[in-house]
Amino acid sequence: MRRLLCLVLLVLPSYAALHRREVPAAFSKPHSVAVDYVNPLIGNGGYSTGGGSGGMIPSTAPPFAMTRWVAQTRQNYVSVSPYNHTNTVIYGFQGTHQPAIWMGESGQAIVVPGAGEVQSVFEHRGMPFHHADEISTPSYYSVVMNAIQGGRILAEQSATSRVGHLRFTFKDTAMPYVLLEATRAQVMGSADPANVTYSHGSIQIDPGRREITGHNPERQDFIIGPNAAPSFAGYFCARFDLSFKGFGIAQNGTIKENATVGSGALLSGFARFAPGTKAVNVRVGVSFISVDQARKNLDKEIPDGTTLEQTAEKTRSAWAEKLDRIQIEGASEDDSEVFYTGIFHTLQYPYEQDEDGHYYSGYDDAIHAGSSYTGYSIWDTFRAEWAWLILLAPERIDAMVQSMLHDYTEGGWLPMWKNIVETNIMVGTHADSLVAEAVAKGFKDFDLETAYAAVHKDATVPPQDDWTISYSDRQQGVGYEVRAGLSSVYAEHGWVASDIHSEAASRTLDYAYDDYAVSVLASALGKDADAAFFRARANNAPFSIFNNATGFMEARIANGSWAGPNAGWTEGDMWAYTFDVVHDIPGLIEHKGGNASFVAFLDQHFDGGHNDHRNEPSHHIPYLYSLAGAASKSQERIRQVAQVNYNNSVNGLSGNEDCGQMSAWYVFSALGFYPVDPVSSTYVIGTPFFDKITVNLPNASQPLVITSRGAPNNPYIRSVTLNGRALDIPVLQHVDIASGGEIVLEMAAQPQAWASSTLN
Repeated sequence: MRRLLCLVLLVLPSYAALHRREVPAAFSKPHSVAVDYVNPLIGNGGYSTGGGSGGMIPSTAPPFAMTRWVAQTRQNYVSVSPYNHTNTVIYGFQGTHQPAIWMGESGQAIVVPGAGEVQSVFEHRGMPFHHADEISTPSYYSVVMNAIQGGRILAEQSATSRVGHLRFTFKDTAMPYVLLEATRAQVMGSADPANVTYSHGSIQIDPGRREITGHNPERQDFIIGPNAAPSFAGYFCARFDLSFKGFGIAQNGTIKENATVGSGALLSGFARFAPGTKAVNVRVGVSFISVDQARKNLDKEIPDGTTLEQTAEKTRSAWAEKLDRIQIEGASEDDSEVFYTGIFHTLQYPYEQDEDGHYYSGYDDAIHAGSSYTGYSIWDTFRAEWAWLILLAPERIDAMVQSMLHDYTEGGWLPMWKNIVETNIMVGTHADSLVAEAVAKGFKDFDLETAYAAVHKDATVPPQDDWTISYSDRQQGVGYEVRAGLSSVYAEHGWVASDIHSEAASRTLDYAYDDYAVSVLASALGKDADAAFFRARANNAPFSIFNNATGFMEARIANGSWAGPNAGWTEGDMWAYTFDVVHDIPGLIEHKGGNASFVAFLDQHFDGGHNDHRNEPSHHIPYLYSLAGAASKSQERIRQVAQVNYNNSVNGLSGNEDCGQMSAWYVFSALGFYPVDPVSSTYVIGTPFFDKITVNLPNASQPLVITSRGAPNNPYIRSVTLNGRALDIPVLQHVDIASGGEIVLEMAAQPQAWASSTLN
């Protein structure tokens, strides 16, 4: 995913160092070994601006939550997370809708505890803390802060999908208060924090109800994408458990005591509590529909009388329901932490956008009935994250597909990168892949004809001004990007012209895969003529940019000339993208001169340092040896990639998490197989990492048990059986695992002959 690359190689604290304090017993119910291995701080050294890597916000909330709550150690904007582990000052606690750090924030709510004089200005309200006084779990977070005017404040938080639950305990402080920030300076883009606009929101204080309500229309991505979403806002209703001793409005640093209504920019509302108050609870319902709906969400998800412990237990149970489905044997403590935290990362996005069966659509600026999700990163997640959700969260898939169809009917196109509305970020129409894979794997509880109409439009209708707009990264003032280049040369000759469109070589290969996805869906729906047409185009297009003279993929300009080896790539280069024909690896092997030549080319790729696992186009490449009769080399490379790119430190991911795709690679690889071509419903066998993994799939009648004794120290496969049947080729069908069963792998310390005829 698009980002400012700024990797910092440091000696970083391990998971154990991050967990110096014990989680209180009251917040460890129900018992769950799997959840105990999760630490949201793993992989959160702070990507891009501020250094570090990772990019998954270390938040507290259930799976796929609409709002995630996180300690705010800095102002967040595009490519900047609210939390950075290198910072040791907390400015508040944020209900964030920033779907991983390289996307813009939208409609957030921020809660700030304090004592004494009310501090509403961001730069003045920070409170120092030590990481030794911090606990971070999926369902409970706490930290001890030094209050500005003396004393200490213990902040604790948990959350449901649409309600944050916070408790502040005051020790030796002045008069306690809690501030709700509605609007702030809105940073635009990622290059210049001084480039700001000012959103105008509202605050209303109701002492009788012990509530502070308001709305915040901030949407940092509004300058890109084709949808204005004019009525978008994040609404909130904060309800306290104590009566107010005082209250007021703060605006641009000015305090208005006893004021109950405010509007405009740089706006907050606050409530004071009696001197000597020991603890204050506040529940914050949020909504994209209205303040009334935020209040309804609060009453529904965390009703009056609910303790913080009960909220945390509910959220911990939601995580345990997923994570406890997978038991591993033979993993070290460190590897267990990486594995289960990886699963935690994979179950956060896309996130819920509907409330009580309704949702706000920024495409047509209206409220609709139905399910809705947002926070997509489809260019990344179509590779493995979606396949993982199909296995572990199948109850979500139909609604997620239907949500994309709502986006199509309301906005005219399937989403490419939806962040409340379309943002035009990245290339390819990989929603086609998600829909086709879902149908191929048995999900059909949505309008199939609408689904086909949507993907068919992607494949046949070019975007506006297709001949004149380059559709460069985050280009402003343009319509839907969709398949830029479809009308220029691609439809006739197979390539997107580099002298007309940005990232033309990557687009060519992405569109070919999307054509393949459309063909699979057409075939499933009995549209045989369409299936044949799109399959032929999918197979021909990639090799229209294969330069026989160099042996690499290369962009071409409209007249057919080569554009040069460095032109036209998206987050990769010719080394990564020459392998990006996952729907036709046999065709690629043929173009490279056969299995032996292809294996030698893969060796050049890895031995020459060209494999960049930080970016998704390289994720499938270690598995390609297996499809060229050299499975033992896949096994060696997969272990190397895992060792180099994953650990349990705060910089535990070498690249951006990208809404779970980085972790999905690790989780699948640990199981021993990976969806190189996800729409095909097949998986390529790699090398399992642990002695035994038992997966209780939600829709299976029996568990999937993968036994590979000695795997931690023996990466090579001597033999494989599936339900007692010997496998001679390194490929599993989805139907082989979706209903459970038993895979037994005999492991070895040295390369073996299994599925490695090319090396013999």
